[in-house]
Amino acid sequence: MTSKLNILFVASEVVPFAKTGGLADVASSLPKALKELKHDVRIFMPRYRQIDDRKFVLRDVIRLQNIEIPLGGEIISFNVKSAFLPGTKIQVYFLDYKPFFDREGLYVDPKTGKDYPDNADRFILFNKAAIEMLRILHWPADVIHCNDWQSALVPAYLKTVYADVPFYSKIRTLLTIHNVGYQGNFPPKAFAKTGLPQDMFYPMGPFEFYKQFSFLKAGIYFADKINTVSPTYAKEIQQSSEYGFGMEDLLKERSKDVYGILNGVDYSDWNPFDDKYIPVNYDIKTLNKKIENKKALMRESNLPFSENVPLIGTISRLADQKGFDIISEAIDELMKLNLKYVLLGTGDPKYHELFKNVQKKYPEKISIHLKFDNRLAHLIEAGSDFFLMPSKYEPCGLNQMYSLQYGTIPIVRKTGGLADTVVNFNPETRLGTGFVFEQYSSAALIEAVKRGIAVFQDKKLWIPLQKQAMREDFSWKTSAKEYIKLYAQLRGRKKN
Repeated sequence: MTSKLNILFVASEVVPFAKTGGLADVASSLPKALKELKHDVRIFMPRYRQIDDRKFVLRDVIRLQNIEIPLGGEIISFNVKSAFLPGTKIQVYFLDYKPFFDREGLYVDPKTGKDYPDNADRFILFNKAAIEMLRILHWPADVIHCNDWQSALVPAYLKTVYADVPFYSKIRTLLTIHNVGYQGNFPPKAFAKTGLPQDMFYPMGPFEFYKQFSFLKAGIYFADKINTVSPTYAKEIQQSSEYGFGMEDLLKERSKDVYGILNGVDYSDWNPFDDKYIPVNYDIKTLNKKIENKKALMRESNLPFSENVPLIGTISRLADQKGFDIISEAIDELMKLNLKYVLLGTGDPKYHELFKNVQKKYPEKISIHLKFDNRLAHLIEAGSDFFLMPSKYEPCGLNQMYSLQYGTIPIVRKTGGLADTVVNFNPETRLGTGFVFEQYSSAALIEAVKRGIAVFQDKKLWIPLQKQAMREDFSWKTSAKEYIKLYAQLRGRKKN
């Protein structure tokens, strides 16, 4: 066993306090799994307006009041509050600075739909505050675990401004890239606010990226180790700009320090046995009850129910990255097949428009819910026969893993975490857990759906396939052990 580690987990969003994407789920579930393995993990995040102090019992910390940090030419004075991650003894520290974080959105102004113009300042402060807080607490972290661009300057500060401060000399950093497409790139003048040596900002240098100042590039350059959220995605982002978004060469240079660790699933929220959002619970032994959820979903979606017509579900952001360009190309062809389709999500207005028209055209075959609704998301997982996820790229993806647990068979493109979690079903050997296609095209998508329908019609193949899927286990405990191995390597500790 690795001896106990002290880990500061720095993330810009954490469930249940604030969420815009999958990072928030990981930033809650992974610390819980690390804590269960007896490590001391603490979380640092901003205190956004939407965080209810009374509900989550945020408290002042005497030592962490009126902390002063230079930002550009001015001195910023802020507080850090503290609470527990609900249902745990994990301490969460909140950077409380109202001029930066007392706003309606996290990164984007809901009024304009654009990023806040001072995001660079906001997250420079966030990175510096994480480092300063440790010294004031005098808590000897072994590892600072940074996540995405919002905390990617921490490694840069530790290797430059704080390099000669004895308190920090043993701290190592891990940067987890949840999506390399989000880079935190800002105009060069923002660099002056960091307090980092100005002569370090030069063309092709550690902070410069196509004439911009890039938080993520700095993190990739300075972090002791880097990981992404699936083994396949770790390879893909080093291969081409299609996946690496310009960071591929730097990642390739650092390839010996780049790892892929699959995200886990929080099965306490996502399992059909005790899911509180679905009408009828079931498990692998009572799989025949699943159909009651299909009936309920089709009723709610105003679709005529038929046991022998497969129902395909999708829960997604409506964006090209998620494969909606090929879904829209394939939709008329798909509607000719013996199937029904339910879609839940919001996103690009062009897809809102397109799917509204498709629903008018095929009211008996397709039901579109342009919103986010957690209860309906659970019902789609439980009530669908298939789950369609044809992503262009997918760092990890969670819905395909939820689907397996619910006996809802994934139809996915072979990319990122989808390639690592879904095994293409072979009717000859009867091995596999879903239907996988490689080429990013509407033709390949349609062909995979047809393969799925053929197996659905043959119950001798279909029911064993569902049971095989339900036996898959992607719990966080496995992933947490992989992270602990990485942390231990960072500290130069070997297994006893």
